[in-house]
Amino acid sequence: MERLRTPFFIVALVAMALVVCVELGEQLLIGGVDAGTALTDNAAALGAQVPAGGHVERPSGVGIPYLALLDFAALFTVALMAAGLVVPQRLHGRLQGVVTLIVAILLLLTSIGLILLAVAKLVLMVALLLAFPFGTIAYLILFASFPRGTATVILSLLMFLKLVYAGSLVAAQPRFLQNKGLVLLTLCSLLCNVVVAFLHGLVPGILVSITDAVAGIVVAIVALIWSVVLLVGAVVGIVTAARTTADTARTTATALPAT
Repeated sequence: MERLRTPFFIVALVAMALVVCVELGEQLLIGGVDAGTALTDNAAALGAQVPAGGHVERPSGVGIPYLALLDFAALFTVALMAAGLVVPQRLHGRLQGVVTLIVAILLLLTSIGLILLAVAKLVLMVALLLAFPFGTIAYLILFASFPRGTATVILSLLMFLKLVYAGSLVAAQPRFLQNKGLVLLTLCSLLCNVVVAFLHGLVPGILVSITDAVAGIVVAIVALIWSVVLLVGAVVGIVTAARTTADTARTTATALPAT
């Protein structure tokens, strides 16, 4: 079997780690900044009057941060492979199932919670937007100034890093292409990146917060499905490891001379 090219594998691991860090840090780049100018422009576009002055903070989106759910699963998978390079094989085999089980449960619960949060945010935004005039004005104040340009730049950076990750994995070991789970997870990550970008560009600027919430729900549902896959795989791995250990112990006991 062709040897693993460790430098390329490390590049893949670092690239996916950067992806997760950028997604989790997206709120620092998009949320919590002054949106007063954009608010005035959006209000004028709808023919609404907004009092001048004051500081309005732009809430962060959910589409890009929710990508971290799915990409963390990819990072965790590659990190397990990396651990196999430094941890003794026997210990790695015993711990892999347990660690995967814990991570899968945490990812499952987090995905469910974030889906509910995104649905609640989506319902709130739609209700405010349709409650003209005061609800619409409240929507403009809180949600209408989504920084689509900045989000596009971040999504482009994420796509580049994910392509580096995928290319480096193949360069490290072409046999990774035979790992259907890893290939499907990588394709899902790339596709979700495209879906978020598509939904951001689908509607006028004042409605992007709504489609961003929809994107977050879609991504979280995909992450929920993958958490179930990891959970099932972890349970199967633990059962298999337990059976192997039991068979080994039984074989050893049989081979011992009778006293």
